[in-house]
Order: sequence, then C-alpha cells, then structure tokens
Amino acid sequence: MDLQLHGKSAIITGGSGPIGRAVGTVLAQEGVRVTLAARTREPLEAAVQEVAAASKGEVIGLPSDVTDGASVQRMVDEAVRRFGGVDILVNGAVPRVRSGPESAAAFPSEQQFRAELDVKVLGYLRCVQAVTPHMKARGWGRIVNLSGLNARNANATLGAMRNVSVVAMTKNLADELGPDGINVTVVHPGGVLTDRTVERASQAGMSLEEFSAAAGKDNAIRRMVTAEEVAWVVAFLCSPRSVAITGDVVTVSGGAGRAIYY
Repeated sequence: MDLQLHGKSAIITGGSGPIGRAVGTVLAQEGVRVTLAARTREPLEAAVQEVAAASKGEVIGLPSDVTDGASVQRMVDEAVRRFGGVDILVNGAVPRVRSGPESAAAFPSEQQFRAELDVKVLGYLRCVQAVTPHMKARGWGRIVNLSGLNARNANATLGAMRNVSVVAMTKNLADELGPDGINVTVVHPGGVLTDRTVERASQAGMSLEEFSAAAGKDNAIRRMVTAEEVAWVVAFLCSPRSVAITGDVVTVSGGAGRAIYY
C-alpha cells in the first residue's frame, strides 16, 4: 500500500529512543523528511546516523527540551526552515527519570507527578501548539501521541494518571483541530522489545526469544512486540490513508489484557 507520505515533513520527539528511531526509519523509508528531537545531543546524533543509514532518507536532529516552550518553538522553527513546513508530529518524549517503585503508590510525590506531566502531557501540548499553525496553513496534519497501557491499569499510579491525561487531551485536540484537516490519535505500545530487553534477558540468564516469550505470555501473540511493529502502526496513522481515525486510541501490544474495550 502506498501511504501517500512522500514529500511530507515530520517531527518526532523522543527521537533518540528505540520507538522514536523506529518511527523515524519507517517514515523516512516512505519518503518523509524527518526531524528527530531529543534533549541530549550525543544519543540524538547517533539516532540520526542510524535512521539515515537504514532509510537512505532526509533526516536531521535538533536538540529540544519539551518542558521548555522556547526550546520547543526554536526546534519547530528550525525544522520548518530546513524542510519548508511540518505535516506530522509524533509526540514520544519521556521523562528524564522514569517512574521508580513509588509510581505504584496511591500517593506519589508531588515533585515526581509534576515531572511526569511536564513531559508527557504539557510537553506534548507545547509541541502541538508550536506545530499546528503550520498544519493549519496547509489544511492538513497528523499528530500521534505515544502513551501506554498504564492508562488501563490500576497498579501504576503515575503512569495511569499521566497516560489517561494524554488520551483525554488527544480527544479534545482531535475535536478542535478536525475542521482544519488535522487528525490526532493515541498509540498505546505494550511491552516493547528494545536494547534494554537484551540486557534484561542476559541478566536473567535467558535468550532474547525466551525472555520475550516469558514477558509476553499473557498477550495474544505470546511475545513482546518490537519497536518496528509499533512504528508500522504509527506510520499508517501519520498517513492520508488514516483519515477516518481521529480522537481514538490504537493499542499495539500483541493483544495484552483480558478486558473488552468498546
């Protein structure tokens, strides 16, 4: 299927992470001009080299901190200057320090709660606010917010509150921006096989296949999903072909969970 993406321009925050790199690669392979954005320059530069080598596409890296509105605006302005506009935003930035054991507590610290929301909710919103004028000018755009299955679970307080907020924000943005030709969706990745998974498998004395099967024993495909498999779904949602999907959640988890959502 031709996703009709050739010549479009995308910004991917969290671009140095495994899902960000995979999304960048798939979009670049589809002919999208890709801007990877992340806080730290060294891993960002490595990600640009990896994506460019795997896709043979146009890829740049721009350091940006989504907790800083001025930093976000500078990044978007430079991406527009380099590529002539922005058609696609994939929000994938994650907090600098991920949730620790207290994330499951009923009363997480206010400091950690603010830090989580400043990236995954307010940070996403800052990026949306910076790109939407360019999308409105073209009468077309796609925004994909990467969230997570903690939105459906009660055993990770911070993750659940943060991810539910991303979903609520997405639906409201979709309703607001739909008349301008801009679709907004959420993707919930499940357990994703990454470089860190390789380390965890080694620490557990298991092969990667054994670890993936054990971690995915409760989903329908009986293994972890890969970053590339998440990226395929994101790429479709970024395309004109996805016009009928907006304001909704797409789960990419291999069928994790036993609840029925309707």
